Amino acid sequence: MESTSQIAERNLIAQRQDDDDDEIDLLKLWQTIWYRKWGIISLVMVVTMVAILAVLAITPIYRAAATLLIEQKGAKVVSIEQVYGLDGAGSEYLQTQFELLKSRALAERVVRQLNLTTHPEFDPRQQPEPLIDIRGLLATLDFRKVVPATLPGDLEDPQALTEAEIFDQVTRDFMERVTVAPQGKSQLVQVQVEMADANTAAIAANALANGFIESQLEATMEMSMTATNWMNSRLGELRTKLKDSEDRLQAFREAENLVDVDGVATISAAELSLTGDRMIDARRQRAEAESQYRQVQAMRNGGWERLATIPAVLGHPLIQQFKAEQAKAQAKVEELSKRYGPRHPSMTAAQSDLSAASASLRGQVEQIVAGIERNYQLAIANENSLQASFNANKSQIQDISRKEFQLRELQREVDGNRALYDTFMTRLKETAATSDLESANARVVDPATVPTEPVKPKKALIVAIAALLALFAGVGLTLLLEALNNTFKSTEEVENRLNIPVLGILPQVKKANERGELARMFNSDKDKSFSESIRTIRTGVVLSGIDYPHKVMVITSSIPGEGKSTVSANLAFALGQMERVLLIDADLRRPTLAKSFQFPVGTPGLANLIAGTAKLEECIQRVDGIDMICAGTVPPNPLELLSSPRFAKAVDVLKSKYDRVIIDSPPTQAVSDAVVLSTFADSLLYVVKSASTHIPLVEKGVGQLLQNNAPVKGVVLNQVDIKKAKRYGYSYGGYYDYYGYSNAKPA
Repeated sequence: MESTSQIAERNLIAQRQDDDDDEIDLLKLWQTIWYRKWGIISLVMVVTMVAILAVLAITPIYRAAATLLIEQKGAKVVSIEQVYGLDGAGSEYLQTQFELLKSRALAERVVRQLNLTTHPEFDPRQQPEPLIDIRGLLATLDFRKVVPATLPGDLEDPQALTEAEIFDQVTRDFMERVTVAPQGKSQLVQVQVEMADANTAAIAANALANGFIESQLEATMEMSMTATNWMNSRLGELRTKLKDSEDRLQAFREAENLVDVDGVATISAAELSLTGDRMIDARRQRAEAESQYRQVQAMRNGGWERLATIPAVLGHPLIQQFKAEQAKAQAKVEELSKRYGPRHPSMTAAQSDLSAASASLRGQVEQIVAGIERNYQLAIANENSLQASFNANKSQIQDISRKEFQLRELQREVDGNRALYDTFMTRLKETAATSDLESANARVVDPATVPTEPVKPKKALIVAIAALLALFAGVGLTLLLEALNNTFKSTEEVENRLNIPVLGILPQVKKANERGELARMFNSDKDKSFSESIRTIRTGVVLSGIDYPHKVMVITSSIPGEGKSTVSANLAFALGQMERVLLIDADLRRPTLAKSFQFPVGTPGLANLIAGTAKLEECIQRVDGIDMICAGTVPPNPLELLSSPRFAKAVDVLKSKYDRVIIDSPPTQAVSDAVVLSTFADSLLYVVKSASTHIPLVEKGVGQLLQNNAPVKGVVLNQVDIKKAKRYGYSYGGYYDYYGYSNAKPA
């Protein structure tokens, strides 16, 4: 059982291991690339040769360029920019000229001028036969039901094309070879043509430049003539239209007797404005009177006392005075009532004064209420009178405005027709005076010359890019294969990933060796490096149990074929030189010990011993100084036998008779026998085949053993190709360099 400190230490080391895994080992990557350098170089050379052959087979393309100067403002043949749609300024103008240089109309002009439909580079009837006859290949595969009889595009039969189709195809091909390249922020532009024929390319570039200038002149003359004819026809229409508009204006003035519309409209507007202001005041006064009237109507049913509480009544000065006199008389009555009776003369006089004051107050309230009602009626009458006056003025102004609008509309029509007529007359005279003057907005600065060097393909650049891509691909493939090789290749990897010490490594031996020869390699001593490796493992086993000797030792692996049986046998022979050793084949499913040492068929073994069908002396075989117990008769229930008390008792008996008991266990990932056997062991060795067994399998197997408290003491890295490992940068040192591997037999 591990203590808490050991578990904490194991977790800390595992955490450090994970941190180390996140780091990129540049030296290791370089060593991996260096080991595969010849393969990478070969790939680069092959790709480079293919690229060289490919670029040599490509037809060189020449580029001829003619330089044009496009002026933003040329001489105006006809001074009506609206006809042209150009103002001669701004980047939009230059962009328009560039697009005209690439137009189809200009390309068709050059194709006709140079008769490119018969040129071998453009004429589809003179195209060479393709290297691969796709039509014949499709016919051979009998794709008649899938592929149409007439294939589109380049697969069409050139003889079946009409003249119009040939011309269209040549024009599109020529347009794809034309490039317009502005020169910085200047007004210069290069017209470039790329062709395999350098002479034709120069001629075509000059033809494009001259054709552009000629097309501009032709367009100018054509538009000038069109503008002249159009203006002549329009001038008569405008003259008639102007005369009709003048007649309508004069007839309207006479019919309406209009002299000064503006003066009348101004007076009417002033009166309307004054009436509007007075009507606003009347509406305000009517609203105030209506508010007071509504209050009076609401309080009328409650008597004159409630009417006296209306704010308009209550706020009247006379009401305030009468209210004061009433209050004074009421106070006097209340004072006398305390001293006299109701019939006392003083009391009677005071009551008379109070009644007189109340009557006066009531009369005044009724007068004020009547005044409020009269004011309301007068306010309504005043508002209605002003509204009628306002409507009358408004109707008069609207009538004047309608006449004014009609008059101004007729006047505008006359002015517009007269201005348009004058403009057309002026422009017609200008056009007639300058119709025979030719001017172009572009001129050739540098005509195209015959190019001497092709512009493409850039052979050196293509070859260099191909070689560089091949180099990257080779390096990437090498690193990918190395990343996919998820196996243990060094002792450092084993110790870092498993946190278990490596007791030793075993060099790779020839695969053709027989099983019996492999099991006796230590005794035969034919391979010095192998023998020294076994001694190293033996030393590690002895020293690891110097205080508490490991009498029972289990040797297992992850999967079959990793060499655990070979390690068990050779380690047993090595320990047998110093101790009494017993080797037990506990792999009851796939036993190998009897075959390796050629025991007779039917030799009793471990299964017979546990089952009680044979005695211990009958099961033990003496071979080269050590005792062995083979698997015996293969049972149907091996796991039950190994878990039985009889097996535990047999192990106790064997521990008392031998210094060392080595048990060859089945692999951990095949069956769970190794976990059961580990419960009887003092130590367990785990065999890992170098560069073969996947790391997750090993981690899973070791993890299962550790979870069941198995005493895993070390790992043996088997089948290590020392020379290959050194090329990868892994160093094992020690006696390997001393012996120099002169006797080693690498696979």
